[in-house]
Amino acid sequence: MLEFSMIHADSRRAALEGWLSERLHGARFTLTPASEDASFRRYFRARLDDGRSYIAMDAPSDKEDCRPFLHVARLLHEAGVHAPEVHAEDLGKGFLLLSDLGEHTYLGVIDDRNAPRLFADATEALIRWQRATKQGELPPYDEPLLRREMQLFPDWYVARHLGRELNHRQRETLEDVFAQLVRSALAQPKVYVHRDYMPRNLTVSEPNPGVLDFQDAVIGPITYDVVSLMRDAFLSWDEERVLDWSARYWEKAKRAGLPVDADFGEFWRAFEWMGLQRHLKVLGIFARINYRDGKPKYLADTPRFLKYARDVAKRYPALAPLIRLFDELKCEP
Repeated sequence: MLEFSMIHADSRRAALEGWLSERLHGARFTLTPASEDASFRRYFRARLDDGRSYIAMDAPSDKEDCRPFLHVARLLHEAGVHAPEVHAEDLGKGFLLLSDLGEHTYLGVIDDRNAPRLFADATEALIRWQRATKQGELPPYDEPLLRREMQLFPDWYVARHLGRELNHRQRETLEDVFAQLVRSALAQPKVYVHRDYMPRNLTVSEPNPGVLDFQDAVIGPITYDVVSLMRDAFLSWDEERVLDWSARYWEKAKRAGLPVDADFGEFWRAFEWMGLQRHLKVLGIFARINYRDGKPKYLADTPRFLKYARDVAKRYPALAPLIRLFDELKCEP
């Protein structure tokens, strides 16, 4: 199966090169991998001899639909957010030719010195995106979707990765936690949600940041993107900084007229509970990527999410049963 996948990928790359040659009117170019993706999409950087650079997306049409990417790209541009421009498209083949927003992601360059400036730019862009919200443009982040995401945790992390079967009491515990997290999420004001707004998907660019990987955008809870930014999949910050940056976002959002809770304490609780929903989802996703898709490196970051989840659950008595469940399952960071 792996050998077949590699042959298939190579044949698609050859087809992509031919398509690019046509779209670039025969100009000479070199094609190199631009980034890795947890989905079936691949990105390449096409460098032309005259110094120009583009990004080519390869998204097999039988596995990925490029239309949401095109639609959300338009919404981001309308909001004044720096997203790739689409120079050419072939939806049948699953090929897109995009502007290049730069080689340096936030994840690759961020450090203690530049983090405040980069996060300030990221929250300003996020607020522009949220302020542009229009009903009917994106699918809703509704209860079925929230639950499908969290169900990845018992299905893939617990059952497949840990090899454990939940008993009746444990399933009830998890269902009670899921129900609380869903109620919290649905009670929040609804705005555009990128759904993976994190340093890996932000590039250092002018204007800053460039925003990538937005095709799964929805309309949903206002805290979702900000908690994705602050409690990242691939790097962690101390709680003092997360609290400070979150408060700065909250102040900016209030001044911009966004419907954040007037009480920061309530906003923070919703932020943390929204984060817990995401942490459980990602634990399941990283296990699924390993066992279904043969991409094992993501499992190395599961301890980060277990720590995030444990830390949140410890702070709220209503979530204490989740800690006991983690202990029973030996879910340790």
